Amino acid sequence: MKLTYRGIVEGHAPKDVFAWHERPGALERLTPPWADSRVIRREGGIRDGAEVELEVGVGPTTFRWHLRHRDFVEGQAFSDEQISGPMKRWKHTHRFLPTEDGGTLLEDEVDFEAPLGFAGQAVVPSMVEHELDRMFAFRHRRLQTDLDRHAAHEGRPRLTVAISGASGLIGSNLAAFLTTGGHRVVRLVRRKDELGPDDLYWSPSRGEIDRDGLAEVDAVVHLAGEPIAPGRWTDERKQAIRESRVKGTELLARALAELKGGTRTLVSGSAVGFYGNRGSATLREGAEAGTGFLAEVCRDWEMATRSAERAGVRVVRLRTGVVLSPAGGALGEMLTPFKMGAGGRLGSGEQYMSWIDLDDLVALVLHLLYDPSASGPVNATSPHPVTNATFTSTLGRVLGRPTVIPIPGFAVKAAFGQMGEETLLWGQRVLPAKATELGFRFAYEGVEESLRFQLGRVEDGPSPEVVE
Repeated sequence: MKLTYRGIVEGHAPKDVFAWHERPGALERLTPPWADSRVIRREGGIRDGAEVELEVGVGPTTFRWHLRHRDFVEGQAFSDEQISGPMKRWKHTHRFLPTEDGGTLLEDEVDFEAPLGFAGQAVVPSMVEHELDRMFAFRHRRLQTDLDRHAAHEGRPRLTVAISGASGLIGSNLAAFLTTGGHRVVRLVRRKDELGPDDLYWSPSRGEIDRDGLAEVDAVVHLAGEPIAPGRWTDERKQAIRESRVKGTELLARALAELKGGTRTLVSGSAVGFYGNRGSATLREGAEAGTGFLAEVCRDWEMATRSAERAGVRVVRLRTGVVLSPAGGALGEMLTPFKMGAGGRLGSGEQYMSWIDLDDLVALVLHLLYDPSASGPVNATSPHPVTNATFTSTLGRVLGRPTVIPIPGFAVKAAFGQMGEETLLWGQRVLPAKATELGFRFAYEGVEESLRFQLGRVEDGPSPEVVE
């Protein structure tokens, strides 16, 4: 069976779109966030003979998919063909064709043969076509948005950016977004035996960091920290959550403060939990810190950057809301019960949820890295926060599932204790005042638009040309 998908990339010539595909991180950016897939081995880029091996999960099972690139024509085309994997035959050809108005016509031709004889031929093609429809709708939109966002900084020097927490949800997506834009990413790694050519060693617990390597980067994005969920907050977990944020931040801030020249920008993670439980009050960056464990942690976390700030380093404290991506975080945790029809509002449902699409978040970080006027706290949230009840009903509508089973507040507290109360029942109505003032434009201002994009549930996806 052969399927051909076509999509227009507006405002970007084939050579530029092709160059994006050649850079590290392109495969990661083009892999849908709902797909359980990871690269386990890679040799080369997309030129003839380069190979990539993936581990792909389908339901409770996983399989290896080994692909080899071929048919490379600079600026025009390349393909990837299955060496071993789930299909009897698979070849995906990518073509980059010019349009009359200076854009690019992307033509993706997928030629495959299902396994398992007659049974496979009867069932698998329709399943594959459905998933390809979702995938290419997602890929075309993300590609257009990413190219537009990098083009907004065209003509400016590419950056070398060190990232802590680079293996996490935000850090891994930020790294791929930056490298496809031509930037160099240096990962801060805690184990010396795992250091790669673009890694720097650091150990917050030992107070050790590669200062010489740090001096060679243009900026640091600090995202490392012990997860706050799942599970109850014991005294030991609270200490780990606090120390993982404060100690690492203090180490980075001191190291940057002591450098002679070199890195002069630090974007340091924080969270909207800084504001505590504030009901329906509208909160901008000038609002005071709230009360509660998370508010105290965020306050100490942000204070830990002061030594760098005093030394003249430009410090941005990124107060991030709930990051929407099915690949992890809060949305990833809640998908299973919602897909089963067991989702519902939490407590009263009136608590506000300040959220941000993952793609908007990584683009905002790049915007802050480039804008020399950006400093101090910056709310990384959508301009339109919603209540828990609104979010619940919207997610149910996007998934096509009922959301009629509310979970009482006392049940949340009984199951999760203080962690459940502060993260699920408390809320903040946070607005991105500074990001807006700095000229950042959100691609996903509405929660339904973000959910449909991230979950592959767009209502107007591409229709392929089918060749049997």
